Amino acid sequence: MIESLLVANRGEIACRVFRTCRARGIATVAVHSDADAGALHVREADAAVRLPGAAPADTYLRGDLIVKAALAAGADAVHPGYGFLSENAEFARAVLDAGLVWVGPPPGAIEAMASKTRAKELMAAAGVPLLAPVDPATATGSDLPLLLKAAAGGGGRGMRIVRELSDVEEELKAASAEAASAFGDGEVFAEPYVERGRHVEVQILADAHGTVWALGTRDCSLQRRHQKVIEESPAPGLPDGPRAVLREAAVAAARAVGYRGAGTVEFLISPQGRPYFLEMNTRLQVEHPVTEEVFGLDLVALQLAVAEGAALPAEPPAARGHAVEARLYAEDPAAGWAPQTGRLHALEVPGPELFPMAAAAPRLRVDTGYSDGDTIGVHYDALLAKVIVWAPTRAEALRALRHALRRARVHGPGTNRELLVRSLGHPDVTDGRFDTGFYERHLDALTTPVPGERYAAVAAALADAAARTTGGTLPARLGGWRNVGAPAQRKTYGEHEVRYRATRGGFVVEADGADEGDGADGADGADGGDIGDEVQVIAAGPHRVSLEIGGVVRHFEVRAYGDEVHVDSATGAYRLIARPRFSETGHRAPPGSLLAPMPGTVVRLAPGLAEGARVTAGQPLIWLEAMKMEQRVTAPASGTLTALHAVPGRQVEVGALLAVVTDADAQDVQEESSP
Repeated sequence: MIESLLVANRGEIACRVFRTCRARGIATVAVHSDADAGALHVREADAAVRLPGAAPADTYLRGDLIVKAALAAGADAVHPGYGFLSENAEFARAVLDAGLVWVGPPPGAIEAMASKTRAKELMAAAGVPLLAPVDPATATGSDLPLLLKAAAGGGGRGMRIVRELSDVEEELKAASAEAASAFGDGEVFAEPYVERGRHVEVQILADAHGTVWALGTRDCSLQRRHQKVIEESPAPGLPDGPRAVLREAAVAAARAVGYRGAGTVEFLISPQGRPYFLEMNTRLQVEHPVTEEVFGLDLVALQLAVAEGAALPAEPPAARGHAVEARLYAEDPAAGWAPQTGRLHALEVPGPELFPMAAAAPRLRVDTGYSDGDTIGVHYDALLAKVIVWAPTRAEALRALRHALRRARVHGPGTNRELLVRSLGHPDVTDGRFDTGFYERHLDALTTPVPGERYAAVAAALADAAARTTGGTLPARLGGWRNVGAPAQRKTYGEHEVRYRATRGGFVVEADGADEGDGADGADGADGGDIGDEVQVIAAGPHRVSLEIGGVVRHFEVRAYGDEVHVDSATGAYRLIARPRFSETGHRAPPGSLLAPMPGTVVRLAPGLAEGARVTAGQPLIWLEAMKMEQRVTAPASGTLTALHAVPGRQVEVGALLAVVTDADAQDVQEESSP
């Protein structure tokens, strides 16, 4: 029996495993990097061991240090979580060699599936349907588009879609470099890219006594950069025939490698309904909660039981209802999914009190590795929380999850919350007509600015005024004022300047910067738009402002954290930055500057890149990496690289000057005008 368990991971999954351990009476041990010294998973564990450093390669990828930590803390078992070393056969062997219980599949099964190329050979022998591989060196136009994939690892790292033969060589190099950086293995292979395919997977659970469960299906087609965003179970719109094929293929895959424990077999479903094996993840998946909710199981508890030698019942419980999971990331979808960092002031998702108290009422679950006041750094994944809803039907689950996310308080760095809300209400999603290209087609529409920001700025300004008023409230109707013009108070949030003044009859409110599509009249000349006739102030306190807008009363919840102000309403959430009245003259980057689009680490430069080099517009010059995401910084114009500040391995903040490209035309004009 396991008495003490070390989780060789961090964040949300470590907290998730600890939750089950507490329920089973198992002591918990955390490991942490220096960057995670105060993290939630460390605070929740019974004991914690430091892994010196911050980079994953120095900490969570050091299997030798983790085994030593388990022995030092008196743990008798190790759970790998997902990511990091969870699919590393050598680490599994090291755990077993140290006399510890490994809560995972046999090292041989991990090894067999670790290389996607080797896994495909095994699956072909087991009769599992596959896509035919393509040799990139001999690919022709008829083979396009191609999907380049890292042979090791997962999470979308080392994956590229190639639509032009001329791009194959460059993309192969980029995919190989990213794979080597992420997994220590630069092997990349190619296969046909299936347009408008669906990503459907089967959760399996196997014991050491010959029983293999196939726990329904999950649809994970809603992805960005080959990383999942929204998942659900069961996969919608699949007839019984294809479902049976997937279940049988998943069981065959597990038996082919003598699998034990929890794992996932992933398939690509073509528009014609044909399934193709993608890979087998020999670990617990991020999206496992939707399966738990539908089958009423605790998969972590079952992992522990199987590791202790228990036998599974012959058949799993019956599935019931529908579950949907949304991954809340600290990122900006409109800026190439750039990760966001900083202090998380508040993370609160309304719970079951939103829903009627009935036996079949939707239920909400939040899995997270953060709490209020924690800092989101640059070293690890941008996942803040997984928000999961179960309901009797898919339509109810989608609606309830959308409602919960809309009502959530997420104060801190920017997130993808609005994207999730809009995605869950998109007709293609509600009708089940989506595929892996959904965000490529709809991202622009899903990331248009939330309308009504001007009114949020008004609410923020009035809340600020109320906070500075004796008693903490502003009366909706002010009387007793002398019949003279009162000076206007001014407050600026981003592009919105709000001016308000008290009059005998109440407030006159003006705001610059109309929001496109919000029904506002817009600014009125240089003096700004007087929205006094359109907006009536019903009540204003330090944290709650009620405005009557066009005859409809809207309520705004306001929280200020220094100059950062968050305004939540039923129609949208807004993150505003208060600007000083008299702004200081700041440093302006020279023309042609390449600025870091996200905080992160410079991982590599274009070959031969140096000051004086000639570059062309759109040419990738610098690669940044943060939170498992890599982003290219390209030349803004053709010209000469006149400054280079980026150095591989150096960490940079968002907006940092990386390089300067002097435009060729500007350079020619300068040379002609010089004596």
